[in-house]
Amino acid sequence: MRPLFELQAVDPTGARAGVLHTDHGDVETPVFMPVGTQATVKTLTPVQLEELGARLVLANTYHLYLRPGVALVERAGGLHRFMDWPRPVITDSGGFQFYSIAKLNRVEEDGVRFQSHLDGSRHFLSPEDVVALEASLGADLVMPLDECLAWPAERGHAEAATARTGRWARRSRDARGPVFSHHGHRQFLFGIVQGASYEDLRRRAAAELADLDLPGYAIGGLAVGEPKAQMLDLAALTASLLPADRPRYLMGVGFPEDLVRCAARGVDMFDCVMPTRNARKGTLFTRAGRLVVKNADCADDLEPPDPQCGCYTCRRFSRAYLRHLLRSGEALGMTLASIHNLYFYLDLMRGMRTSILEGRFAEFQRDFFRGYRMATD
Repeated sequence: MRPLFELQAVDPTGARAGVLHTDHGDVETPVFMPVGTQATVKTLTPVQLEELGARLVLANTYHLYLRPGVALVERAGGLHRFMDWPRPVITDSGGFQFYSIAKLNRVEEDGVRFQSHLDGSRHFLSPEDVVALEASLGADLVMPLDECLAWPAERGHAEAATARTGRWARRSRDARGPVFSHHGHRQFLFGIVQGASYEDLRRRAAAELADLDLPGYAIGGLAVGEPKAQMLDLAALTASLLPADRPRYLMGVGFPEDLVRCAARGVDMFDCVMPTRNARKGTLFTRAGRLVVKNADCADDLEPPDPQCGCYTCRRFSRAYLRHLLRSGEALGMTLASIHNLYFYLDLMRGMRTSILEGRFAEFQRDFFRGYRMATD
């Protein structure tokens, strides 16, 4: 049986191209995964996602556990049937949600006690509970329960949380195995490297997780407020410590410039709400940088949002029309903006992959930054 990951090429910069082999289809890397927290990528249909070139979407176990309930999704045949998505699905455990709503939870050695942000009801989930929920959801790629910390994290707290995350990963593996099946297809368990901003903790965590011999590994606890240079350095360090023959997933990092820089540091997989959330608020990502299409200077602008873009939105509609829709609160405006932003992200990944396979990622990176103006510029 084929392993999950096949490494196809490594560029001189360190950027990698490969393929994830899942029972719901192959996924070429580097890959950006649109976020479908509630078993939907907001404002888009599954058909639209496929047409854009999305091949792997992310759903969230915490949110689906609370609503509509994992039992319902399981009765429907798992997430693929429930949301009519024929391609692979990855599920986050909810560790980030426990971090982001820390006032509603208490982390213990056995798991997390928390209150629902929906109705205040009280719940407890252990690492074994979480991986069982993800098995029932039918995710192809499964993230174990982990403990994510805010930045900056006190040394003692970071050390305890990192060690606990490692123990939870082992418990998750022991409960189900590194590869398991609940809906008739293979489900692959990843490990998540935490360690806050401490290099020695990340080295220790990466070594301990590598010993578990898991199908894939994620880099967690970044993009939580730390300086950008530190995020890039820690991503590079952690990626370099992980097994070369396993996929490397950088969780929640999502500006286009970050994807390019972190791909050069050996990262294979990315997810973030950035493209869709910004789209709904009227910010588009273009080859020249960010465009706030709701601004007044777009009111009479009949040019496409991005003249260099081949997406449906840019081929058919103007900046003025998008501004009109978004300022009027029309759902179509959010859909068209989301189509553009996801096309931009997915096309960026396609361009990176081609350049890696051809051994010219450094040139690709220079060309990208030559034309792309970042918000801090």
